[in-house]
Amino acid sequence: MNELVLNSESLNSVLEDKIISREDIVEIYQNSKINSKELFSTAQKLRQRFKNDSVTFSKKAFFNIVNLCKDTCSYCTYKAEPNENKISLMSKQEIKQLLGLAKKYRCVEALFVTGERPEQKYQEAKEWLKENGFRSTAEYLIHASELAIEEGLFPHTNAGNLNHDELKELQKTNVSMGIMLENVSERLTKKDMPHYLAASKRPQARLEVLKNTGRLKIPMTTGILVGIGETPIEVIDSIIAIKKLQEKYGNIQEVIIQNFQPKQDTKMKNFPPTNENYFKIIVALTRIIMPKTNIQIPPNLSPNSYQSFLSLGINDWGGISPLTPDYVNPEFSWPEIKKVEQDSKNAGFDLKCRFPIYPEFFSFIGKELRGKMKDIEDEEGLVRKDYWK
Repeated sequence: MNELVLNSESLNSVLEDKIISREDIVEIYQNSKINSKELFSTAQKLRQRFKNDSVTFSKKAFFNIVNLCKDTCSYCTYKAEPNENKISLMSKQEIKQLLGLAKKYRCVEALFVTGERPEQKYQEAKEWLKENGFRSTAEYLIHASELAIEEGLFPHTNAGNLNHDELKELQKTNVSMGIMLENVSERLTKKDMPHYLAASKRPQARLEVLKNTGRLKIPMTTGILVGIGETPIEVIDSIIAIKKLQEKYGNIQEVIIQNFQPKQDTKMKNFPPTNENYFKIIVALTRIIMPKTNIQIPPNLSPNSYQSFLSLGINDWGGISPLTPDYVNPEFSWPEIKKVEQDSKNAGFDLKCRFPIYPEFFSFIGKELRGKMKDIEDEEGLVRKDYWK
Protein backbone atom coordinates (compact mmCIF):
# COMPACT_ATOMS: atom_id res chain seq x y z
CA MET A 1 0.00 0.00 0.00
CA ASN A 2 1.57 3.33 -1.01
CA GLU A 3 1.97 6.38 1.25
CA LEU A 4 -0.76 8.42 -0.41
CA VAL A 5 -3.30 5.66 0.23
CA LEU A 6 -2.23 5.63 3.88
CA ASN A 7 -2.63 9.41 3.90
CA SER A 8 -6.22 9.04 2.67
CA GLU A 9 -6.97 6.46 5.33
CA SER A 10 -5.66 8.72 8.10
CA LEU A 11 -7.61 11.74 6.85
CA ASN A 12 -10.77 9.65 6.52
CA SER A 13 -10.27 8.51 10.10
CA VAL A 14 -10.28 12.16 11.20
CA LEU A 15 -13.52 12.76 9.33
CA GLU A 16 -14.98 9.73 11.12
CA ASP A 17 -14.01 11.25 14.51
CA LYS A 18 -11.37 8.60 15.09
CA ILE A 19 -8.13 9.34 16.90
CA ILE A 20 -5.01 9.36 14.75
CA SER A 21 -1.48 8.90 16.05
CA ARG A 22 1.48 11.26 16.02
CA GLU A 23 3.01 9.01 13.37
CA ASP A 24 -0.12 9.41 11.23
CA ILE A 25 0.12 13.21 11.56
CA VAL A 26 3.79 13.21 10.56
CA GLU A 27 2.93 11.04 7.58
CA ILE A 28 0.10 13.38 6.54
CA TYR A 29 2.56 16.27 6.70
CA GLN A 30 5.19 14.47 4.62
CA ASN A 31 2.66 13.50 1.95
CA SER A 32 1.19 16.99 1.87
CA LYS A 33 4.54 18.41 0.82
CA ILE A 34 3.99 16.50 -2.42
CA ASN A 35 0.25 17.11 -2.73
CA SER A 36 -1.61 19.18 -0.14
CA LYS A 37 -5.02 19.13 -1.82
CA GLU A 38 -6.49 16.30 0.26
CA LEU A 39 -5.24 17.76 3.53
CA PHE A 40 -6.72 21.17 2.70
CA SER A 41 -10.03 19.62 1.67
CA THR A 42 -10.28 17.58 4.88
CA ALA A 43 -9.45 20.63 7.02
CA GLN A 44 -12.18 22.62 5.31
CA LYS A 45 -14.73 19.84 5.80
CA LEU A 46 -13.95 19.76 9.51
CA ARG A 47 -14.21 23.52 9.77
CA GLN A 48 -17.56 23.43 7.98
CA ARG A 49 -18.84 20.71 10.30
CA PHE A 50 -17.89 22.45 13.54
CA LYS A 51 -17.80 26.17 12.68
CA ASN A 52 -20.33 26.69 9.84
CA ASP A 53 -20.10 29.61 7.39
CA SER A 54 -19.09 32.47 9.66
CA VAL A 55 -15.69 33.85 10.57
CA THR A 56 -15.23 35.89 13.72
CA PHE A 57 -13.00 38.69 15.00
CA SER A 58 -12.70 40.80 18.13
CA LYS A 59 -12.90 44.58 17.79
CA LYS A 60 -10.16 45.75 20.11
CA ALA A 61 -7.94 48.51 21.36
CA PHE A 62 -4.30 47.53 21.99
CA PHE A 63 -2.92 48.89 25.29
CA ASN A 64 0.88 48.83 25.15
CA ILE A 65 1.16 49.14 28.92
CA VAL A 66 4.93 48.65 29.28
CA ASN A 67 7.31 47.34 26.63
CA LEU A 68 10.40 47.02 28.78
CA CYS A 69 11.10 43.29 29.09
CA LYS A 70 13.61 41.23 31.06
CA ASP A 71 13.92 38.74 28.18
CA THR A 72 15.36 39.11 24.68
CA CYS A 73 14.06 37.14 21.67
CA SER A 74 16.04 37.17 18.43
CA TYR A 75 13.04 38.23 16.32
CA CYS A 76 11.29 40.76 18.57
CA THR A 77 10.97 44.51 18.09
CA TYR A 78 8.25 44.93 20.72
CA LYS A 79 10.82 45.18 23.50
CA ALA A 80 12.23 48.65 24.11
CA GLU A 81 15.23 49.85 26.07
CA PRO A 82 14.88 52.84 28.44
CA ASN A 83 16.75 55.21 26.11
CA GLU A 84 14.64 54.42 23.02
CA ASN A 85 11.90 56.65 21.59
CA LYS A 86 9.45 53.73 21.34
CA ILE A 87 9.39 53.07 25.08
CA SER A 88 5.87 52.84 26.52
CA LEU A 89 5.08 53.37 30.20
CA MET A 90 1.36 54.12 30.26
CA SER A 91 0.09 56.15 33.19
CA LYS A 92 -3.30 55.55 34.76
CA GLN A 93 -4.55 58.70 33.06
CA GLU A 94 -3.32 57.52 29.64
CA ILE A 95 -5.06 54.18 30.16
CA LYS A 96 -8.31 55.97 31.06
CA GLN A 97 -8.05 58.23 28.01
CA LEU A 98 -7.55 55.31 25.63
CA LEU A 99 -10.38 53.38 27.26
CA GLY A 100 -12.69 56.32 26.65
CA LEU A 101 -11.60 56.58 23.03
CA ALA A 102 -11.98 52.80 22.56
CA LYS A 103 -15.53 53.03 23.84
CA LYS A 104 -16.32 55.83 21.36
CA TYR A 105 -15.00 53.60 18.55
CA ARG A 106 -17.25 50.83 19.90
CA CYS A 107 -14.39 48.50 20.59
CA VAL A 108 -15.28 45.48 22.69
CA GLU A 109 -11.89 44.18 23.81
CA ALA A 110 -9.21 45.95 25.82
CA LEU A 111 -6.03 44.03 24.99
CA PHE A 112 -3.46 44.62 27.73
CA VAL A 113 0.09 43.68 26.71
CA THR A 114 3.34 44.04 28.65
CA GLY A 115 6.92 42.85 28.53
CA GLU A 116 8.01 40.02 30.80
CA ARG A 117 8.31 41.29 34.42
CA PRO A 118 10.25 44.49 33.50
CA GLU A 119 10.55 45.56 37.15
CA GLN A 120 12.96 42.67 37.72
CA LYS A 121 15.50 44.22 35.34
CA TYR A 122 14.84 47.94 34.94
CA GLN A 123 14.91 50.66 37.60
CA GLU A 124 12.77 52.75 35.23
CA ALA A 125 9.99 50.16 35.47
CA LYS A 126 10.19 50.08 39.28
CA GLU A 127 9.91 53.88 39.44
CA TRP A 128 7.03 53.94 36.95
CA LEU A 129 5.13 51.39 39.00
CA LYS A 130 5.83 53.29 42.22
CA GLU A 131 4.64 56.57 40.68
CA ASN A 132 1.35 54.89 39.80
CA GLY A 133 1.00 53.27 43.22
CA PHE A 134 1.91 49.64 42.46
CA ARG A 135 4.66 47.17 43.31
CA SER A 136 4.43 44.91 40.27
CA THR A 137 3.29 44.94 36.67
CA ALA A 138 0.69 42.30 37.55
CA GLU A 139 -0.81 44.60 40.21
CA TYR A 140 -1.03 47.39 37.66
CA LEU A 141 -2.74 45.09 35.18
CA ILE A 142 -5.35 44.17 37.78
CA HIS A 143 -6.11 47.87 38.21
CA ALA A 144 -6.17 48.52 34.45
CA SER A 145 -8.59 45.62 33.98
CA GLU A 146 -10.91 47.08 36.60
CA LEU A 147 -10.85 50.43 34.76
CA ALA A 148 -11.73 48.66 31.49
CA ILE A 149 -14.74 46.91 33.04
CA GLU A 150 -15.96 50.25 34.46
CA GLU A 151 -15.76 51.75 30.96
CA GLY A 152 -17.70 48.86 29.42
CA LEU A 153 -14.82 47.08 27.67
CA PHE A 154 -13.74 43.50 28.29
CA PRO A 155 -10.09 42.86 29.21
CA HIS A 156 -7.86 40.23 27.63
CA THR A 157 -4.40 40.26 29.20
CA ASN A 158 -1.20 38.93 27.66
CA ALA A 159 1.65 39.59 30.06
CA GLY A 160 3.92 36.58 29.82
CA ASN A 161 4.52 34.07 32.59
CA LEU A 162 2.16 35.17 35.34
CA ASN A 163 2.05 32.98 38.43
CA HIS A 164 -0.97 31.18 39.88
CA ASP A 165 -1.98 33.94 42.30
CA GLU A 166 -1.62 36.69 39.68
CA LEU A 167 -3.73 34.71 37.25
CA LYS A 168 -6.35 34.13 39.93
CA GLU A 169 -6.63 37.87 40.64
CA LEU A 170 -6.81 38.82 36.96
CA GLN A 171 -9.47 36.16 36.43
CA LYS A 172 -11.90 38.36 38.38
CA THR A 173 -11.95 41.00 35.62
CA ASN A 174 -10.54 39.30 32.50
CA VAL A 175 -13.01 37.30 30.41
CA SER A 176 -10.02 35.56 28.84
CA MET A 177 -6.24 35.71 28.79
CA GLY A 178 -3.47 34.79 26.39
CA ILE A 179 0.04 33.40 26.25
CA MET A 180 1.76 32.01 23.17
CA LEU A 181 3.37 28.63 23.67
CA GLU A 182 5.34 29.33 20.45
CA ASN A 183 7.10 25.94 20.43
CA VAL A 184 7.86 23.06 22.79
CA SER A 185 11.35 22.58 21.38
CA GLU A 186 14.17 22.92 23.92
CA ARG A 187 16.52 23.18 20.93
CA LEU A 188 15.16 26.67 20.20
CA THR A 189 16.43 27.81 23.62
CA LYS A 190 20.05 26.83 22.95
CA LYS A 191 22.89 29.23 22.10
CA ASP A 192 22.39 31.11 18.80
CA MET A 193 18.71 30.07 18.71
CA PRO A 194 15.80 32.54 18.97
CA HIS A 195 14.84 31.85 22.62
CA TYR A 196 18.37 31.60 24.06
CA LEU A 197 18.08 34.85 26.06
CA ALA A 198 14.38 34.46 26.87
CA ALA A 199 13.97 32.38 30.01
CA SER A 200 10.19 32.88 29.95
CA LYS A 201 10.02 31.10 26.57
CA ARG A 202 11.40 27.85 27.98
CA PRO A 203 8.76 25.28 27.03
CA GLN A 204 8.25 23.93 30.55
CA ALA A 205 7.79 27.45 31.93
CA ARG A 206 5.12 28.26 29.33
CA LEU A 207 3.40 24.90 29.77
CA GLU A 208 3.26 25.45 33.54
CA VAL A 209 1.48 28.79 33.03
CA LEU A 210 -1.03 27.10 30.72
CA LYS A 211 -1.54 24.30 33.26
CA ASN A 212 -2.26 26.89 35.96
CA THR A 213 -4.83 28.58 33.73
CA GLY A 214 -6.38 25.18 33.17
CA ARG A 215 -6.61 24.51 36.91
CA LEU A 216 -8.19 27.95 37.37
CA LYS A 217 -10.56 27.47 34.41
CA ILE A 218 -9.47 30.66 32.63
CA PRO A 219 -10.41 30.73 28.91
CA MET A 220 -7.06 30.91 27.15
CA THR A 221 -5.71 31.89 23.77
CA THR A 222 -2.41 30.24 22.93
CA GLY A 223 -0.60 29.25 19.77
CA ILE A 224 2.58 28.62 17.86
CA LEU A 225 5.02 30.76 15.89
CA VAL A 226 5.88 29.19 12.55
CA GLY A 227 9.11 29.80 10.65
CA ILE A 228 11.62 30.71 13.38
CA GLY A 229 13.97 27.81 12.65
CA GLU A 230 11.86 24.98 14.02
CA THR A 231 11.43 21.65 12.29
CA PRO A 232 7.99 20.48 11.09
CA ILE A 233 8.14 17.71 13.71
CA GLU A 234 8.68 20.32 16.44
CA VAL A 235 5.61 22.21 15.18
CA ILE A 236 3.52 19.03 15.20
CA ASP A 237 4.67 18.23 18.74
CA SER A 238 3.77 21.78 19.82
CA ILE A 239 0.22 21.48 18.46
CA ILE A 240 -0.12 18.07 20.11
CA ALA A 241 1.02 19.61 23.41
CA ILE A 242 -1.75 22.21 23.15
CA LYS A 243 -4.24 19.47 22.31
CA LYS A 244 -3.23 17.52 25.43
CA LEU A 245 -3.77 20.62 27.57
CA GLN A 246 -7.21 21.05 26.05
CA GLU A 247 -8.09 17.41 26.64
CA LYS A 248 -7.05 17.65 30.30
CA TYR A 249 -8.40 21.09 31.25
CA GLY A 250 -10.82 22.16 28.50
CA ASN A 251 -9.91 25.87 28.73
CA ILE A 252 -8.04 26.46 25.44
CA GLN A 253 -10.58 28.63 23.63
CA GLU A 254 -8.44 29.46 20.62
CA VAL A 255 -5.19 28.53 18.87
CA ILE A 256 -3.24 31.16 16.92
CA ILE A 257 -1.03 29.99 14.09
CA GLN A 258 1.32 32.92 13.48
CA ASN A 259 3.79 33.20 10.63
CA PHE A 260 7.23 34.70 11.23
CA GLN A 261 8.03 37.96 9.50
CA PRO A 262 11.62 39.28 9.76
CA LYS A 263 12.11 42.66 11.41
CA GLN A 264 14.88 45.20 11.07
CA ASP A 265 17.09 45.81 14.10
CA THR A 266 16.83 42.19 15.22
CA LYS A 267 19.26 39.28 15.06
CA MET A 268 16.93 37.51 12.64
CA LYS A 269 16.47 40.45 10.25
CA ASN A 270 17.94 38.46 7.34
CA PHE A 271 15.97 35.31 8.15
CA PRO A 272 13.40 34.53 5.42
CA PRO A 273 9.69 35.01 6.11
CA THR A 274 7.69 31.84 6.61
CA ASN A 275 7.15 29.97 3.36
CA GLU A 276 3.46 30.35 2.58
CA ASN A 277 2.80 26.80 1.44
CA TYR A 278 4.53 25.41 4.53
CA PHE A 279 2.46 27.80 6.65
CA LYS A 280 -0.76 26.70 4.97
CA ILE A 281 0.04 23.04 5.56
CA ILE A 282 0.64 23.76 9.27
CA VAL A 283 -2.65 25.69 9.53
CA ALA A 284 -4.58 22.82 7.94
CA LEU A 285 -2.74 20.26 10.10
CA THR A 286 -3.84 22.17 13.20
CA ARG A 287 -7.47 21.71 12.15
CA ILE A 288 -6.78 17.99 11.63
CA ILE A 289 -5.18 17.65 15.06
CA MET A 290 -7.77 19.80 16.88
CA PRO A 291 -10.95 19.53 14.77
CA LYS A 292 -13.32 21.40 17.11
CA THR A 293 -10.97 24.20 18.19
CA ASN A 294 -11.21 27.86 17.21
CA ILE A 295 -8.21 28.52 14.97
CA GLN A 296 -7.01 31.91 13.78
CA ILE A 297 -4.27 33.52 11.74
CA PRO A 298 -3.46 37.24 12.07
CA PRO A 299 -4.65 38.83 8.80
CA ASN A 300 -2.13 41.67 8.95
CA LEU A 301 0.80 39.21 8.75
CA SER A 302 -0.52 37.76 5.45
CA PRO A 303 -1.81 41.02 3.94
CA ASN A 304 -2.04 39.79 0.35
CA SER A 305 -3.45 36.33 0.97
CA TYR A 306 -5.15 36.11 4.37
CA GLN A 307 -8.57 35.38 2.85
CA SER A 308 -7.19 32.24 1.16
CA PHE A 309 -6.73 30.69 4.61
CA LEU A 310 -10.49 30.46 4.97
CA SER A 311 -10.31 27.38 2.75
CA LEU A 312 -7.75 25.75 5.07
CA GLY A 313 -9.80 25.41 8.24
CA ILE A 314 -9.49 28.70 10.14
CA ASN A 315 -12.57 30.36 11.66
CA ASP A 316 -11.24 33.53 13.28
CA TRP A 317 -9.16 36.63 12.48
CA GLY A 318 -8.26 37.47 16.08
CA GLY A 319 -8.31 41.02 17.35
CA ILE A 320 -8.49 43.86 14.83
CA SER A 321 -8.29 47.47 15.95
CA PRO A 322 -9.78 50.51 14.22
CA LEU A 323 -7.86 52.69 16.67
CA THR A 324 -4.43 51.40 17.69
CA PRO A 325 -1.54 49.75 15.81
CA ASP A 326 -0.25 46.24 16.31
CA TYR A 327 2.61 47.17 18.65
CA VAL A 328 4.12 43.68 18.34
CA ASN A 329 4.18 43.92 14.52
CA PRO A 330 4.04 47.70 13.89
CA GLU A 331 5.19 47.37 10.28
CA PHE A 332 2.03 45.38 9.48
CA SER A 333 -1.11 47.47 9.80
CA TRP A 334 -4.40 45.78 10.51
CA PRO A 335 -6.66 45.74 7.46
CA GLU A 336 -9.79 47.85 7.78
CA ILE A 337 -12.69 45.90 9.24
CA LYS A 338 -14.84 46.74 6.21
CA LYS A 339 -12.20 45.20 3.93
CA VAL A 340 -11.98 42.06 6.06
CA GLU A 341 -15.77 41.82 5.95
CA GLN A 342 -15.82 42.12 2.16
CA ASP A 343 -12.93 39.69 1.65
CA SER A 344 -14.62 37.19 3.95
CA LYS A 345 -17.91 37.60 2.09
CA ASN A 346 -16.19 37.08 -1.26
CA ALA A 347 -14.82 33.80 0.11
CA GLY A 348 -18.32 32.73 1.20
CA PHE A 349 -18.20 33.63 4.89
CA ASP A 350 -20.11 36.09 7.09
CA LEU A 351 -17.92 38.23 9.32
CA LYS A 352 -19.19 38.40 12.91
CA CYS A 353 -17.79 40.21 15.94
CA ARG A 354 -17.22 38.23 19.12
CA PHE A 355 -16.26 39.12 22.65
CA PRO A 356 -12.70 38.27 23.79
CA ILE A 357 -14.35 35.07 25.01
CA TYR A 358 -16.12 32.62 22.68
CA PRO A 359 -19.76 31.75 23.51
CA GLU A 360 -18.92 28.12 24.23
CA PHE A 361 -16.71 29.30 27.13
CA PHE A 362 -19.24 31.60 28.82
CA SER A 363 -19.71 29.09 31.63
CA PHE A 364 -16.08 29.66 32.65
CA ILE A 365 -16.67 33.26 33.82
CA GLY A 366 -18.58 34.63 36.79
CA LYS A 367 -22.14 35.92 36.71
CA GLU A 368 -21.08 39.55 37.15
CA LEU A 369 -18.77 39.55 34.12
CA ARG A 370 -21.28 37.56 32.12
CA GLY A 371 -24.03 40.03 32.97
CA LYS A 372 -22.02 42.99 31.69
CA MET A 373 -22.01 41.46 28.20
CA LYS A 374 -25.80 41.31 27.86
CA ASP A 375 -26.36 44.89 26.65
CA ILE A 376 -24.44 44.39 23.40
CA GLU A 377 -24.93 40.64 22.93
CA ASP A 378 -27.01 38.99 20.20
CA GLU A 379 -28.87 35.67 20.27
CA GLU A 380 -25.72 33.74 19.26
CA GLY A 381 -23.66 35.09 22.13
CA LEU A 382 -21.76 37.37 19.76
CA VAL A 383 -21.65 41.18 19.59
CA ARG A 384 -24.73 42.79 18.04
CA LYS A 385 -24.04 43.91 14.49
CA ASP A 386 -25.64 47.31 15.05
CA TYR A 387 -23.08 47.89 17.83
CA TRP A 388 -19.80 46.98 16.14
CA LYS A 389 -20.47 48.16 12.59
